[in-house]
Amino acid sequence: MAAAKRFFDMAIGANGDPDKVGMVKSGANKGAIDATNADRTVPILVHEAKYLNNIVEQDHRAIKRVTRPMLNLKSFRVAGSVLAGNELIHMIGKGQFAIDTATAMSFTDQFSPLAGMIRAA
Repeated sequence: MAAAKRFFDMAIGANGDPDKVGMVKSGANKGAIDATNADRTVPILVHEAKYLNNIVEQDHRAIKRVTRPMLNLKSFRVAGSVLAGNELIHMIGKGQFAIDTATAMSFTDQFSPLAGMIRAA
């Protein structure tokens, strides 16, 4: 539990005070949050659910699938560029990248200028 308490203290110090924390049912994490709440006037709400973080895990599954083959890339610059492009493609596909004229543009027409390519019409 001491390691979990140090982790929560470090995370709160770096990111600020959360209103609520979601976690899988874990005794050490629950104990660490309870110990943290004992020192606070406004307690952090704990939402425990067995599969609470599945949405996050499923969302970055594609990233893990893409990064595995890139372990053989020779430089961090190239790997970073490829990862940024892949993430941009996923953001456009999920509708998270907002451009005023994006609804009238095809997927490729949105990606090409952002990636630095000029596509011939």
